Amino acid sequence: MRFRPAVEDDLDRLLGCVVDESISWSHPDRLLSFLESGAYRFDRIWLAEAEPGGEIMARAVWWGFPGTDRPLALDCLYVAPSVISLTDRVGLAADLLGRAHAAYGEAPAYHVFLSSGWRDDPRASAAIAWRWEAAGRAGLTDELERLRYEWTPADAPVPEPSDRLVFREDDDDEAFVAAFMRVAVGTLDHHTRQALTGMGPEAQAREDVGDYRSMPGERAWWRLAFDKAGELVGVALPSANNAGPVVGYLGVVPEQRGHGYVDDLLAEITRFHAGRGVQRIVADTDTGNVPMARAFERAGYRNFAIRLVLSASPVNT
Repeated sequence: MRFRPAVEDDLDRLLGCVVDESISWSHPDRLLSFLESGAYRFDRIWLAEAEPGGEIMARAVWWGFPGTDRPLALDCLYVAPSVISLTDRVGLAADLLGRAHAAYGEAPAYHVFLSSGWRDDPRASAAIAWRWEAAGRAGLTDELERLRYEWTPADAPVPEPSDRLVFREDDDDEAFVAAFMRVAVGTLDHHTRQALTGMGPEAQAREDVGDYRSMPGERAWWRLAFDKAGELVGVALPSANNAGPVVGYLGVVPEQRGHGYVDDLLAEITRFHAGRGVQRIVADTDTGNVPMARAFERAGYRNFAIRLVLSASPVNT
């Protein structure tokens, strides 16, 4: 079996890799659109072929911010229907991921989008089972489920402005790096806690700020929240991804927790997007972050799906 990154001449064969299972997948229209935008790149699509120019036996597609070299997430894992044996399917997929991880020098997380009741759906369960095993063999052993929420004007009214907080723009990224560092202390967010085991607080905050700057949402939307005494309460980042407007990031500094300010921050993000005429806002939070999940529900956000994230365990430094 030959494993390699794709090249432009592979496009027609890549478009023939059709995933018709009810999980996240890179259908032809998405593949073409994301290749055009730069979210997908040929060197971030790996394939396995029995012989040069022959059938693509397996394909893995990674997503990343346009204009950057770092692949951020595995978006789709496909094995050809001709690979009938489940054992062979898992082994081939794991080998493909392992070869790509070695070339990347890292193992980007695998994000799988599922319906809320996927465990009760035999077809969805079967579709994820062999992929889950293959990802684990390739080093993606850390498992996390995130609740996906959406807000629409039909589900809940636009929130009123906070009468407790003042929201301010700040063009200086250092102000947000400092705020992110403070918010990270004692956070329930799995991604932040995991990242902090592998890097220092400042490096983690700078990486997050850099990632949010790379998103399609505008930097000018970001807000710092202050109480009436002028003390920092938290951060509210309306943003957007390739699919549309999102609740990018919000958090309360430790000394201000316990006063329900999370509702004010979420309301500001929702109000900001709604003021731009947005008709749907999407947000995620970990299943273990119960306070954030309850805040979404109080704000009229509806849980509509699950994001399963399979990632490599962090290396302590």
